[in-house]
Amino acid sequence: MTSENAEVTKLAKISFDACGPNEIVLTLPWPPTVNTYWRNVNGRTILSAPGRAYRKAVADQVLIQRAAKHMDSALLVTIKAYRPDRRRRDLDNLFKAILDSLVHAGVMLDDALICDLRIFWADEVGGMVKVKILELP
Repeated sequence: MTSENAEVTKLAKISFDACGPNEIVLTLPWPPTVNTYWRNVNGRTILSAPGRAYRKAVADQVLIQRAAKHMDSALLVTIKAYRPDRRRRDLDNLFKAILDSLVHAGVMLDDALICDLRIFWADEVGGMVKVKILELP
C-alpha cells in the first residue's frame, strides 16, 4: 500500500457519528460547484439562484440539527463527500458553497478560522456531504 493510499484509508475511518462538546457533525445536501455558485450580472458578482437555494438548505439543516454554535477559534474541518452518481467530479470545487453556507448559518464566525481543511470521497453514492468541525483549544 502506498503512503497516499494509507492516508486515504485513515481519512475514511474518521468517525462522523459521535460528537464531543467542541465539535459538530452535520449532514448536508450536495452543494453546487464553485463553477455554478456565482454569477456575473451587470459587472457585479452575485450569488446564483442555486447558490442561494443551497445556502437556505444548509441554514435549515443547521437549525434542524441544532448546530448553530458560532465557533470563534481555530477549526479543523473534515468533509466526506458522497457523490450523487458515479461521474467524475473535481473534489476541490465543493469547498466554497459548503463553507460559505456554514458561516452564513452561524456555525462558525468566519471560514478564515479554519487552520486544517480536509475533504475526501466516500465509497458510497449518496448525493450529500458530511461535515465534521472540531474547535481547537
